[in-house]
Amino acid sequence: MNIVLHQPEIPANTGNIGRTCAATGTRLHLIEPLGFRLNEKEIRRAGMDYWETLDVKRYVNYERFLAENPGARIWYATTKARRVYSDVDYSPGDYLMFGKESGGIPEEILAVHEAQCIRIPMLEGTRSLNLSNSVAIVLYEALRQNGFAHLEQAGQLHRLRWKEEGD
Repeated sequence: MNIVLHQPEIPANTGNIGRTCAATGTRLHLIEPLGFRLNEKEIRRAGMDYWETLDVKRYVNYERFLAENPGARIWYATTKARRVYSDVDYSPGDYLMFGKESGGIPEEILAVHEAQCIRIPMLEGTRSLNLSNSVAIVLYEALRQNGFAHLEQAGQLHRLRWKEEGD
């Protein structure tokens, strides 16, 4: 899977998203301008020690992103969409795009991709969810639909062990 952040503004959100991407083997695409420098401590703090393992690619603008990812199947997450994110059939190579915290994905982009626009349901009058939470919600639905391929699905206790059936 691929997460695309269009002009993110808050370093802690991008750090949290980077950590989620690193934990799921998801590539992170950042479309400039960014509202911060990638070496800011807020990004590294939120991303913890996962930031160094992250597969991240930067683009100078949306047009360059499209040019470097021809044929990309992109889902545009926006509060303005008519379609709910869980009603979409995701494929492993899909791109999930999210806009900047203060304004989302520009309407000029959304207007020409209405069929690919998705939303997370919320109470009426709610402006939006936190960006990193939104990314996690949609990404994990896409991963669930694809059987959590390549992800560890059973955990282990640190000091003890789980009881086996029949114990």
